Amino acid sequence: MASAPSPTVPDEALRPATVDLDAVERADVVVVGAGPGGAATAAHLARRGRDVVLLDKESFPRDKVCGDGLTPRVVRELLDLGLVDEATGRSDGWATQKGLRIHGGRTVMELPWPQLDDWPAWGATASRRVFDATIAGAAVRSGARLASGVSVTGPVWRDATETRAAGVAWRSEDEDGTIREGVVRAPVVIAADGPGSIMAKRLGVERSATRPMAVGVRSYYRSRRWDDEWISSFLNLTDADGGLLSGYGWIFPLDDGTLNVGLGLLSTSREFRGTNYRRMLSAWAGGMAEEWDTTEEHHVGPVLSGPIPMGFNRVPLHQRGVLLVGDAGGMVNPFNGEGISYAMEAGRLAADVVDRALTTRRTADLDAYDLELRRRWGGYYRLGHVFAELVGNPTVMHVCTEYGMPYRQLMELVLKLMAHLTDGSPADGKDVVINTLQRLAPAA
Repeated sequence: MASAPSPTVPDEALRPATVDLDAVERADVVVVGAGPGGAATAAHLARRGRDVVLLDKESFPRDKVCGDGLTPRVVRELLDLGLVDEATGRSDGWATQKGLRIHGGRTVMELPWPQLDDWPAWGATASRRVFDATIAGAAVRSGARLASGVSVTGPVWRDATETRAAGVAWRSEDEDGTIREGVVRAPVVIAADGPGSIMAKRLGVERSATRPMAVGVRSYYRSRRWDDEWISSFLNLTDADGGLLSGYGWIFPLDDGTLNVGLGLLSTSREFRGTNYRRMLSAWAGGMAEEWDTTEEHHVGPVLSGPIPMGFNRVPLHQRGVLLVGDAGGMVNPFNGEGISYAMEAGRLAADVVDRALTTRRTADLDAYDLELRRRWGGYYRLGHVFAELVGNPTVMHVCTEYGMPYRQLMELVLKLMAHLTDGSPADGKDVVINTLQRLAPAA
């Protein structure tokens, strides 16, 4: 079996500097959650000269349930933060890929990432253990103050009317069991605390039952194909006996000699509730063992699962001085289950809006965040909702892949649509079609 080109990034390299929160009383902005969305928000705000406190309930390095795939949309955000080399894309613990290999029906097709003016033409993979620590480290180097191992229990209010948040209350437990509690005051709060967002719940912002959800489950396998130049997407899932399974699958090669192997099941599928996701993943992986080394012998680490909130399933995205970023606002792309790029893009926009609002000192100016995100992605997410309804039926997906997959021009259009990669002023007819559909669709 092939060995990895470099050792796994050591833990000490993935521990951003932290502060003692007992000594922190106030800031310009408090960011709850130091995942990609929260850390990117903190980095952008700190680079604008704002005093930012970044809180996370876990300590780095930490793991997350994710496919570990970084599309060209993510790469653009990383380039903007100066975290990867534009020429090579290399960074410790990262691998780069040229495009997507789609498996559907009896067809396997390799599609390079499109050559566009607005987006890079390459993607990457990195474990969340490496990726999250990288973005959090960028925030700290930019001037943000990071406190980890801290649970936020909710907002604190400016007055008894609870019409405006004025910071957050926090709680932590030391190694000796000592409980510490405190408050960090700030005129603006960013809630980037994931799909189970405590901040959103305390604000009374509930998930919308009309927006799609999914469950993702993944594990790692050591494989001779760790250095594959393509990430793989599977539009039809079958078990070892050839039986048809609901959902979509992925295999993403990583720089440490492993593959991230996972699948997602949409809430529009009849099997969404009551499915044993770990057993489903094992059955699917077992059916590919000869080609991908996905056997128990090569299995590395636990099988983990988690929710994937899609298409703005929590709105409004601004309420009472708190902005929802990433999974806290349900920003995952309904077409492909990718959420990192949207969290980071939302973080960059949030930094712009918050920076202006701190200057004008008007809470109402924060509403621009919600309005602009709906303008950018609302129509696209609405199309994704329709797509999710269709592909939740494995028979429909089977027919689409069986008869649509052999046509390369069609699949190039599908890749651009599902990966949300078009130019703003396109000359390509595929871009015109996709952009027109987004514009005509009612905003989600």
